[in-house]
Amino acid sequence: MRYLLWLLKAAIFFTLFAFALNNQQDATVHFFFGTQWRAPLVLVVLTAFAAGVIVGVLGMVPRWWRHRTAARRAEAASPATATPASPASTAAAGTATPPPPDLPSIHGI
Repeated sequence: MRYLLWLLKAAIFFTLFAFALNNQQDATVHFFFGTQWRAPLVLVVLTAFAAGVIVGVLGMVPRWWRHRTAARRAEAASPATATPASPASTAAAGTATPPPPDLPSIHGI
């Protein structure tokens, strides 16, 4: 399995490398007020991808902070001295823990 993953990574790398070699023509990006940037097409595409990743991460930061603070509050609210019961002690007590509920798929797969 490890070799298959390395083969997949190598195939992706060489595909992107061939894309970079085939797109070395200069591209001009026109900004506002007559400003322009001339660079190889590969750099333009790579810059657009990096800008999209940065915008996506910055858009997720507030949600990450909310989840992090909610997790900290939940951790602080739960008793720190409570230990989970072992299966032997629950079987001896005559109560079994119910199985966890089926969670819906996040991505709809």
